[in-house]
Amino acid sequence: MGDLLKDRIAVVTGAGNGIGRAEAIGLAAQGAKVVVNDLGVNYMGEGKSSEPADKVVETIKAAGGIAVANYSSVADEEGAKGIIKTAVDNFGRIDVLVNNAGYVRTAPVHKIPT
Repeated sequence: MGDLLKDRIAVVTGAGNGIGRAEAIGLAAQGAKVVVNDLGVNYMGEGKSSEPADKVVETIKAAGGIAVANYSSVADEEGAKGIIKTAVDNFGRIDVLVNNAGYVRTAPVHKIPT
């Protein structure tokens, strides 16, 4: 474990897999306390599972880091508030925010409602 980000609080959205997972683990490896946010949906945006976020938290903790999971959606205000609440309730603040969560497009871009 490094100490470049010691005592920093990081939130990573979409952190259950892929790039977000690597970002969360990398931040923790440098000493950050991490909120691992992920809905746990499939590639079509369907379903919901706590497993992806929980597995990343387990990986971080197994390496000696500190992390908590959050399963809120970044797609609405209540979800965003939930992510912030998780960080503040567990760690007191947010120092780093990685907006990694993807958006599943179910139609061509020109037909997606705005």
